[in-house]
Amino acid sequence: MKSLLPMLLCAFSLTACAQAPDADGEVAAASADRPPAQGLATAAEGSVDERAIQALHSINPRIEVDHIGPAPLPGFREAVVGGQVIYISDDGRYLLQGALFDVVEKKDLSQAGMAEVRRRLLATVPVSERIVFAPEKPEYTVSVFTDIECGYCRKLHEDIAEYNRLGIAVEYLAFPRMGPASQDFRDMVSVWCATDRRAALSAAKQGRKVTPRECTNPVARHHDIGRRVGLTGTPMIVTEDGTQMPGYMPPADLRAALDRLAAEASPAPAAAATPADGAAGSR
Repeated sequence: MKSLLPMLLCAFSLTACAQAPDADGEVAAASADRPPAQGLATAAEGSVDERAIQALHSINPRIEVDHIGPAPLPGFREAVVGGQVIYISDDGRYLLQGALFDVVEKKDLSQAGMAEVRRRLLATVPVSERIVFAPEKPEYTVSVFTDIECGYCRKLHEDIAEYNRLGIAVEYLAFPRMGPASQDFRDMVSVWCATDRRAALSAAKQGRKVTPRECTNPVARHHDIGRRVGLTGTPMIVTEDGTQMPGYMPPADLRAALDRLAAEASPAPAAAATPADGAAGSR
């Protein structure tokens, strides 16, 4: 009987396990054109990180780790695998999966590692590969993984002028949710291969027939990155700091959320200096 552990890893490592099994039942190798997982080259320098990676590879040697580092949980390392955060004990024996919530701070601590991975992976996608709708002087820029067949993706795009009016630039990446073998995927390739990609995307989101086109395109890579950053549905909106928004948001709600994040990120104003006791006044 085969071990259930590789299946366990497959349950949360879509990028490592979504490929068809080979003749031996092992998972097919991941795509070779992925961006490398930066930060892992130094794993050998720290034996704790190395043990954590070795522990994951002992379960499934084909697992790709996008992030490894200290965990907020004492005695554990934090790793991001297939768009999800897991925790491995420093001795490499125990593995935990799921959100790590700080009851006192009322905060999901697992999101910091995911945000770092999202920032790094999205930085590998140049603007030239995105379909951009932006005001002249945007105050905020969001990356949006989109699908032309998704109802909420179409609803978001219907209001693209309002997002722009509110100072939000929308940079689309492709995520055909029906997968690489689907007509949806082929249509999104055709959109990205159009001479006017903005017009082609708008027409496709209006339900118009997509003219078939082929070219060198980034759709497969965008799809892979989407899975690695934890995409579970479209549209997926990601802010510049790597924060994932909760699905579709109307323009005014998104602007309010971005303002709130910006305020939280800004340092608190310093308290006004007061003279030391006895330092002021005449003698």
